[in-house]
Amino acid sequence: MSEGAATMRERVVDAAVRLTGEVGWSQVTMARLAEVVGVSRQTVYNEVGTKPGLAEAMILRELDRFLGVVTEAFDAHPEDLVAAIRTSAEHVLEHAQGNDLLHAVVSATHGADTELLPLLTTHAESLLVAAKAVIAERIVPYDVAIAGEHLDAAIDMVVRVVLSHVMQPSAPPAQTAESIAWIAARVLG
Repeated sequence: MSEGAATMRERVVDAAVRLTGEVGWSQVTMARLAEVVGVSRQTVYNEVGTKPGLAEAMILRELDRFLGVVTEAFDAHPEDLVAAIRTSAEHVLEHAQGNDLLHAVVSATHGADTELLPLLTTHAESLLVAAKAVIAERIVPYDVAIAGEHLDAAIDMVVRVVLSHVMQPSAPPAQTAESIAWIAARVLG
């Protein structure tokens, strides 16, 4: 894909996220999106395909951003797994606070725009698998006292707890991250 095409795709996806946050997913149409971006409807279709294709592009882009935050946190703490988990959780939770798409999805789960629910449910398993794979890969260099199924369970637990707090925060990111790190320290040994 050429640089211009990638830039146009990003413009379309950015506009779709903004529109979703402003008017709700059910009101996002390719025509409206084309108007906001200032291109033809055909250009929008060429860049993202159908509305489900647009939804997938939005989700995958946000997933990449969240996983980038995790990677940076682990890179910042190459010798201390618990610190990497703490920083990762805190940065993910901070990133989630200002995320328009995530806010729209969470609103959908609380009864607002129910058309958005498939975004969460259809891709939830693949999002969970991707997040766990990144953590599993990043944990390899650390000296972890558990292995195999127990390590997989610990990774699953950390990812699910973080995602739970992304969807429904119960404390500020730093406080939640500290609690998650405390649990991880006890489980990972």
